[in-house]
Amino acid sequence: QVQLVESGGGLVQAGGSLRLSCAASRIIFSINVVEWYRQAPGKQRELVARITSGGTTHYADSVKERFTISRDNAKNTVYLQMNSLEPEDTAVYYCSTISGAGYRYWGQGTQVTVSS
Repeated sequence: QVQLVESGGGLVQAGGSLRLSCAASRIIFSINVVEWYRQAPGKQRELVARITSGGTTHYADSVKERFTISRDNAKNTVYLQMNSLEPEDTAVYYCSTISGAGYRYWGQGTQVTVSS
């Protein structure tokens, strides 16, 4: 069974940094698209960042220049480095990937809270 496990969330002051990790089992990140989404209370889940199998990255406009998505193939782990955090970044962050068969998998989410 495919599992995605996020970690690294927490409480941080505005302007601070956090690094989220997403470790996968039974699916190989290096050959699939991996994405980070977030969902704030009362809002829809939104795409934050994406990394393709070729290493191409994409970011939501709201996080460009502040967030960086990366992948460690040896550890089968994807990271989201978040700098210059703002209260508006407060949300549950989810890791997601799509298998070769087209099935989307989700992690359980990790809470990020940014205080002003």
